[in-house]
Amino acid sequence: NHSPIHPVGIGQKLSTKVNVNIGTSMDFPQEENELKKVEISLKYGTDTLMDLSTGGDITKIRRMILKKALIPLGTVPVYQAAIEAIEQRNSIVNMTEDDLFSAIETQAKEGVDFMTLHAGLTSRGIERLKKQGRVGDIVSRGGAFHVAWMLHNQKENPLYAHFDRLLEIAHKYDITLSLGDGLRPGSVLDATDRPQLEELLTMGELVKRAWEQNVQVMVEGPGHIPLDQVEMNIKLQKRVCHEAPFYVLGPLVTDIAPGYDHIVSAIGGAIAAAAGADFLCYVTPSEHLGLPSVDDVRVGLIASKIAAHAADIVKGVKGALDRDLKISEARKNLDWTEQQKYALDPHKFQDIRKKRKSKSTACSMCGEFCALKIVSEFLNSEKEEADDLCF
Repeated sequence: NHSPIHPVGIGQKLSTKVNVNIGTSMDFPQEENELKKVEISLKYGTDTLMDLSTGGDITKIRRMILKKALIPLGTVPVYQAAIEAIEQRNSIVNMTEDDLFSAIETQAKEGVDFMTLHAGLTSRGIERLKKQGRVGDIVSRGGAFHVAWMLHNQKENPLYAHFDRLLEIAHKYDITLSLGDGLRPGSVLDATDRPQLEELLTMGELVKRAWEQNVQVMVEGPGHIPLDQVEMNIKLQKRVCHEAPFYVLGPLVTDIAPGYDHIVSAIGGAIAAAAGADFLCYVTPSEHLGLPSVDDVRVGLIASKIAAHAADIVKGVKGALDRDLKISEARKNLDWTEQQKYALDPHKFQDIRKKRKSKSTACSMCGEFCALKIVSEFLNSEKEEADDLCF
């Protein structure tokens, strides 16, 4: 129902795609700011958007984003169901199963393209978490909503218990399921533990059930993972989930860099994508600190696109090296116009050039001592001498 739209392919042998999360919070419910984030995301080339709004008129905001963004839009429907339960019945735990499925179908009718649904989070996973313990417990907001509801009502996760009902809606509206990892590790100390793996095994089973009903599905992956476990996590997911597309948040390879988590995420994301992850969810400098600003969105997106591109070179994605070749040739020739044309962030390129311009044709770092400039002069001189000898 989202039309017109530019479709995006995610999976094996395709370029690594990048998602940008936007959305209001209760502290910052202003929709205008989120629409600016849509604009900056489109300007800098995100492949998809997700609206994670929890403040203000979230239905109005979602519809505005759907209208503005001609790329796939994702949501987390449990947010709307939970917020409405608070407004109408004073608590998330008073949400009914029908409330949740109603939110899913409503958003599907409106044109949402893919949905994060934590169907793999089961009572078994919660029991493993309680027995094992964790440094970070549960850091997924959607996962926390489900766990609170399940423990209070002493019932199984409705999305797991009634997965066939979910598949009917997804098939009817051609929704891609993004199986959310409600038990993902929120600290590198919790990485690859029993709760995470329990949920992953369940998601692998749900992938096959979705395919049997001709429903597209991808699997969301872990958040905080040490460097030496990143590749193993990707290969494990691919094996357990039958090579289904893998959508990773980061992963973040250390916990100590608030304010710089876009860099931490890009490090993990490059390794993950090179190992086979298909879809990277960006992380901004505001991660763990607050709602991102418009510029945070820009910086986070660029960091994630760098990771995705670096991985595509390793994967051998067709055409991945073309841009590197063009900018390298332009750099060798000190052709600043062409370099800017192929730069990932041409605006940043231009800004730095203006602030630190050289009197020479090179940059202000080396000026007349530029290696490329010096070598080019002597190589060209040698070539001319050789050409003269030929005559």
